Amino acid sequence: MTERMLIGTMINERLYGILLDSFWKILLPGLKVTIPLTVISFSLAMVIAVAMALIQFANVRVLKQLARFYIWVIRGTPLLVQLYVIFFGLPKVGIVLDPFPSAVIVFSLNEGAYGAEIIRAALEAVPKGQMEAGYCVGMSYLQIMRRIVLPQALRTAFPSLSNSLIAMVKDTSLAANITVTEMFMATQRIVARTYEPLALYCEVGLIYLMFSTVLTRLQHIGEKKLSFYVSSK
Repeated sequence: MTERMLIGTMINERLYGILLDSFWKILLPGLKVTIPLTVISFSLAMVIAVAMALIQFANVRVLKQLARFYIWVIRGTPLLVQLYVIFFGLPKVGIVLDPFPSAVIVFSLNEGAYGAEIIRAALEAVPKGQMEAGYCVGMSYLQIMRRIVLPQALRTAFPSLSNSLIAMVKDTSLAANITVTEMFMATQRIVARTYEPLALYCEVGLIYLMFSTVLTRLQHIGEKKLSFYVSSK
């Protein structure tokens, strides 16, 4: 074995050892921080989205204008800027938040704006005859929305909302910019210590891909169950 081959073998063994050792050091923050951040933020975002969509659908003038203003601002500004405003900007006015709650607030508000438009479009896709039929049997507006219109709209919006959830998993990497110790932040720290950026960033990319693949599979299962439910009605 030549000296060059020996050096190459040593480098490969070192890189393999780094990747093997770093895998769990990257995955654990993903399970402990990335996934909880995604689940909490997306759950709050869906509450905001449904509320904003219903306000617009009800066409209450003042509330609708406020909802449209919120959606306009959030969708018109970058997510990273929103993170900086909440985490670095609010302390200037005396509001200091920890990194994780700051990320939850920003991701919830951001996704809520996009989700509101998805659900609003789904609500408008429900035939108007459904509302009229509900009134004919003596149901109130809230009963019609809760029992007839909203369930149909959510089934229509499910694929788009699922895609938004998958996108949010990847967007949580931006939380590293406000010192949230999620997967990407953990990877950056390992890179700073080992000087192997290509291999380690590819590794964290594969872990994000793994999470997204699981969610994509769950999305397909959910869509099949909803299709079966609709066809059996």
